[in-house]
Amino acid sequence: MFDNIPILSLITFIPAIVAILLMIVARVSRVEGREQINKNAPMVALIASGAVFLFSLLLVLGFDNTTADYQFVEEYNWIGEGIKYRMGVDGISVLFILLTTFLTPLCILGSMSSIKTRMLDYMIAFLLLETMMIGVFCALDLVLFYLFFEAVLVPMFIIIGVWGGANRIYASYKFFLYTFLGSVLMLAAMLWLYNYSGNVLGSPTTNIEALHSLDIPSGAQTWLWLAFFASFAVKMPMWPVHTWLPDAHVEAPTAGSVILAGILLKLGGYGLLRFSLPLFPDASLAFAPLVFWMSVIAIIYTSIVAYRQADMKKLIAYSSVAHMGFVTMGIFAMNVQGIQGAIFQMLSHGVISGALFFCVGVIYDRMHTREISFYGGLAKKMPVYAALFMLFTMANVGLPGTSGFVGEILTMVGAYKVNPWIAFGAAFGMILSAVYALHLFREVIFGEVTNSKLNDITDMTRTELIVIVPLAIMTLVLGVYPSLITDITAVSVDSLIEQLDPALTARAN
Repeated sequence: MFDNIPILSLITFIPAIVAILLMIVARVSRVEGREQINKNAPMVALIASGAVFLFSLLLVLGFDNTTADYQFVEEYNWIGEGIKYRMGVDGISVLFILLTTFLTPLCILGSMSSIKTRMLDYMIAFLLLETMMIGVFCALDLVLFYLFFEAVLVPMFIIIGVWGGANRIYASYKFFLYTFLGSVLMLAAMLWLYNYSGNVLGSPTTNIEALHSLDIPSGAQTWLWLAFFASFAVKMPMWPVHTWLPDAHVEAPTAGSVILAGILLKLGGYGLLRFSLPLFPDASLAFAPLVFWMSVIAIIYTSIVAYRQADMKKLIAYSSVAHMGFVTMGIFAMNVQGIQGAIFQMLSHGVISGALFFCVGVIYDRMHTREISFYGGLAKKMPVYAALFMLFTMANVGLPGTSGFVGEILTMVGAYKVNPWIAFGAAFGMILSAVYALHLFREVIFGEVTNSKLNDITDMTRTELIVIVPLAIMTLVLGVYPSLITDITAVSVDSLIEQLDPALTARAN
């Protein structure tokens, strides 16, 4: 379908090109023209991100899910000495691209009424952020991946720091420093791999496919695995390096929280699948028990902490850490069910958590507070809102029939095959998730309206429904037809398991 079209480059860079054009036009315009550009910027950004979503939808429709080979590959000379501009997708990455392009226009549309200042700058930051996120999932060169992986931090840092809440400066710097410093060790490991590939292959390379073919000594794998893990664990984030996330979520604007939970947290899980497991299989096997227990602690501990929160955003933020615990548990089960479940959980969580943050934003825009105790009885004032909030709450709990159930049950099945106690711990965490999620729903939605300030609160607007209803549809569709995802990822997951086969054989013996 796209034989002569660099479709991945188009999908990746259209948002950035539009952002640059907006900057140039605003720069050369007079004062009156700048005001008009500032007014029209949201619509321009919405059209650009909508076009990118349509292109990515065509990409998925044209994807061949019967092969594990990378598709739509683009390769051009870049820096030299084995470092090239190389892009491509497989059954794992193509769905994360679609999730990114699906959420971005919804975020832009949802921001049109909530962002009151510097709208042009905000839209430019969001378009640049979309380019960086898509680039992470397309990159087939280690240096290119690293550039996109780190560049994501800049627009999100700006979004939190400029349009965030009262403590936005503290939260933005904490977010940036945690995630950036976690990647310094990965950069050192990349340099080692580059030099090692030159010794083994005759010439150095950062081609990800070529690096996957390297037989790295077990001793070196240990240190390299730790270096990559330091970056990916912070990005997800895993316990105990998760403390930046609640602050970032609380201070970020609603759309920033949606992208942070929906996409940015998935970069760490994607990195584990793309690099840690296939590059360092022996080390991944050796550290799997540690990751299992870190995952279970995250699921249980952060669920308990979530229940104690008074701020709705902070509660959902801690819940995201717990759900990412299921992801790491499934990945390091290193079997088909675990990895399929981890991928499904990441995609499902992107939809559900994004919807929950949008729901919080709906009432925050009306009342300008996220304190749980402020609300109560919203079912009588906002019945449509209450129904949608209930759906996403049930999906967050993992109710059968919603997408939240599929990912969690698959990861637990995968973990049970390796260590039943880990699966039991995760199941206990699911019970705790029901406790904090239903507590939030009961306090906000049920009961009498005791706060007189809520007497005039109105139900959802048409724009808010346009933003949230697609997320509700995806939550239900993926819960009923999970094969929409698993059929696309199956062959790529099988290929990853084959790469891990020597290490898995050793574990079985």
